[in-house]
Amino acid sequence: MSTDKNGRTYFIGVFTLVLLTVSSSFAQNRKLAQTGLKFLAVGASARQSALAEAFTATHGSSASLFYNPAGMARLQSLAEATVSTTEWIAEIKHQFASIAISPFDGEYGVIGFNFQYVDYGEIQATILANNPQGFLDVGTFKPTAYAVGVGYARALSDKFSVGGDIRWIKQDLGSGITEASFTTTGGEAVDFSPLTTIDNTLGVLAFDFGIIYRTGFRSLNFGMAIRNFSREVKYQKESFQLPLTFKIGLSMNVLDLMEEDPDVHSLLVLTDAEHPRDYPELLRFGFEYTFQRMLSVRLGYVHIGDEITRSEAESTTSFGIGLQQSFAGMQFGLDYSYTPFGVFDKVQRFSVQFGF
Repeated sequence: MSTDKNGRTYFIGVFTLVLLTVSSSFAQNRKLAQTGLKFLAVGASARQSALAEAFTATHGSSASLFYNPAGMARLQSLAEATVSTTEWIAEIKHQFASIAISPFDGEYGVIGFNFQYVDYGEIQATILANNPQGFLDVGTFKPTAYAVGVGYARALSDKFSVGGDIRWIKQDLGSGITEASFTTTGGEAVDFSPLTTIDNTLGVLAFDFGIIYRTGFRSLNFGMAIRNFSREVKYQKESFQLPLTFKIGLSMNVLDLMEEDPDVHSLLVLTDAEHPRDYPELLRFGFEYTFQRMLSVRLGYVHIGDEITRSEAESTTSFGIGLQQSFAGMQFGLDYSYTPFGVFDKVQRFSVQFGF
């Protein structure tokens, strides 16, 4: 018992220290709209995205690694995997996968692995040239980005859970031509030969930390999470930071107040207060009604704190549906979410979960 108490005190102390460090970093280095590797801020799972990503205080599945690693500490099965695809704006596609394993009934914690990949499609490459167009086509290139990570979470008591995640992130924007020789006709460039190129690739480690606390009042939970904590990176000259984010949140099945059987009806209400490095503060709200633990209907709303930053391109509402079923000892889930995105049309996500 003393060991458990010392362990909880240690983790709380470490998390507080990290929180103070991050808060100081926010205060001193906040740069609105100046972060990079923004694909790290794209929601991974259809369920969480339908809930406006207000998922900081909720125990979930392996997909919690993308929101609050502490959320996988109370995994209900030996292993669970989630695969998700997102049809993002401008025909960009995001692919996500995660798996969590809870050996020995979680006595020694839960370990998880996650992977994220972005397909930006092909982009036309050009180079400045002395011709009527002012440029020459030099073919196409295909930028890519991915993140791969490992996480760990543990329930230190019946109320307190902690978790962390470390990821290796890499983005490749292709090679750039810095010097070239031109073939000219009548003083106009018609062709070129590259003389010097430069590689636009970078990699960096990032860390996520989180806690979830069961308050003891019905199903009310409190959670905190820090995501994308990392050093500054740069391609050539100007350095930039990752989309560092701090969140605190609450969640509760409000039908507990009416002593409704959660196996028949549940209404999960979630709210997150988010403090991003590169954006004004946000309030996120999620509502999930589930009937007989089989069918879920979801709604999410995001309130943007700064009126000046709002535009038609920003999404504030999201919708979704989910189905869960068990077959021969295996749990299966299918989720879909829809997010209107103003002038960018819509964003759709599909996720599949397996547990056994």
